[in-house]
Amino acid sequence: MPDNTVPLPGFTRWPSFPFEGDMRVKPLAAPVEVEPPRAGEDAADCVACNTPDDAYIWVSERWRVRAMDRPTGLPVVVILECRSHLDLGDLPNLLSAELGVMTVRLERAIRSLDGVARVHVNRWGDGSAHLHMWFLARPQGRLQLRGTFLSLWDDILPVIPEHEWHENLALVAAWLAEFGGKAIAEPAHIKWESPSTINLSPNGDHPADESMSSRDENARDTVDLHASDSPTGVLYSDSPGGDLSSDAPTNDLAEPRPTTLGDVESQPSTEPPTIPTQTPRLGQAQTPSPS
Repeated sequence: MPDNTVPLPGFTRWPSFPFEGDMRVKPLAAPVEVEPPRAGEDAADCVACNTPDDAYIWVSERWRVRAMDRPTGLPVVVILECRSHLDLGDLPNLLSAELGVMTVRLERAIRSLDGVARVHVNRWGDGSAHLHMWFLARPQGRLQLRGTFLSLWDDILPVIPEHEWHENLALVAAWLAEFGGKAIAEPAHIKWESPSTINLSPNGDHPADESMSSRDENARDTVDLHASDSPTGVLYSDSPGGDLSSDAPTNDLAEPRPTTLGDVESQPSTEPPTIPTQTPRLGQAQTPSPS
């Protein structure tokens, strides 16, 4: 067996090359006389032609954009396809002109995402016969990912969170929809969770925390002493300690809530409540009590 002594090319020493260590060049296979057909040469067997719109993130009359079936290492990887079963060199003038517009538009949509520095646009065309253009987002600040090997790094990097992936796709789709077409992708929905039971107090009030309950107890204990000092008969507590003196300023937005008649009535007591004497109006003579 001949020894493979082909020297490694210079790009293996580039900072962006994703591998290191001992490597060697694979032997080059002999060329074939007839190349095998690509996938989907016949429109009847073409995966792109037989995929419904709901599998894409954005669709229009002549173009569609799809994503991978799961998150990968890059913020966004999407593919632009034309609806017609054509390859790049088969596009008529109308679709050729639109391809340029769609390429720029999709690049701008992806680059508008937070954390995306550049967008790599690639077309290989050796796997599928249906025209498909790759768009890969390079993360901001990741200088090692610059250049030729970004598609390899996509398989190496840790997978981004799924909710972030869904949000990125939804933003790209919405950006494209501003110029026409229909956005299919939506951000991940929030899963709301509610408690199975709600404990209500015996008097029917809403649940309150211990600090609120203790403040209410202080208010009930002092309401008899200061109710007559308040012009409205309603007391407010603006201090953390629950100061209910008549000198404390009133504030409709203060916490805890004002003491009400219902609070007084709900407080158990062995003594009858004290009813303050009605204060006479200014200028009105007060009838002296009989001695």
